[in-house]
Amino acid sequence: MFERVTLLIVIALFAALPASAETPRVAVSIKPVHSLIAGVMEGVGVPYLIVKGGDSPHTYALKPSDSRQLGQAQLVFWIGPAMEAFLTKPLQALAENARIIELAADIPINVTASGHEHEAEEPDLHLWLDPGKARAMVAVAVAALSAADPPNIFHYRANGLRVSQRLDNLDAEMRLKLDKLTNIPFIVFHNAYSHLAAAYELNVAGVVAFNPEVNPGPRKLAELRHRISRLGVRCIFREPQFDSRLTATLAEGSAVRIGVLDPLGSDMEAGPDLYFKMMSANAESLSECLGPP
Repeated sequence: MFERVTLLIVIALFAALPASAETPRVAVSIKPVHSLIAGVMEGVGVPYLIVKGGDSPHTYALKPSDSRQLGQAQLVFWIGPAMEAFLTKPLQALAENARIIELAADIPINVTASGHEHEAEEPDLHLWLDPGKARAMVAVAVAALSAADPPNIFHYRANGLRVSQRLDNLDAEMRLKLDKLTNIPFIVFHNAYSHLAAAYELNVAGVVAFNPEVNPGPRKLAELRHRISRLGVRCIFREPQFDSRLTATLAEGSAVRIGVLDPLGSDMEAGPDLYFKMMSANAESLSECLGPP
């Protein structure tokens, strides 16, 4: 314990020194991952965010300004081609000039799809919705940034420890809030919550659309309605990035509630605090919609 405290003090002292003026240009694909990287880079530099605002990486088209920033980047963090397909070709063109960090390749997935596993064509790559995996992303970021920018290594390490501690605190708060919801079935809009459900033993009973770009047909909706009735599903969660009419249609004629889960922090300001605000808001939404009447 004493050695760890001493190490923290030493790193904090180094982190208090001015950052080196020459820092690597960094680009990050989506807001939650950008938030974690921004936390590691705080006081050193600001990473460029590609998918801004309420846009979804599933439907995003690269803008000219994004292409210019990518062309200048020395480090690019993304989840992988199954998540941000629009980045696959641009990043192939950058391969010789930048280091590309594919986080899904560095962090074990180790969960099956939400709801009925056989329906999913692709694994759930929303890894960041498990704070434990977010912590692993921070470790990957610290290592990559330290290798690219040795003069600022102690800044990255100190920031990484600070962000990791925030993640530990967030995890404890979420466990306290979600602990009594483990057996309550709910339905989510798309296959984004396997990691969240596995981390907190939540009961995802179904998925409205495994591919958020393709609306489910009448047969799928009828099957979900039957599941709602049979399992006593308490809540259907929509997402702000996608049309809410599907969840409203699905809930018609039943007592099921409608809540909101946002895997991207769509309406939140990008930056080091976004991830923590987003996860806290999702935990609160789960607690409200799955709690007692």
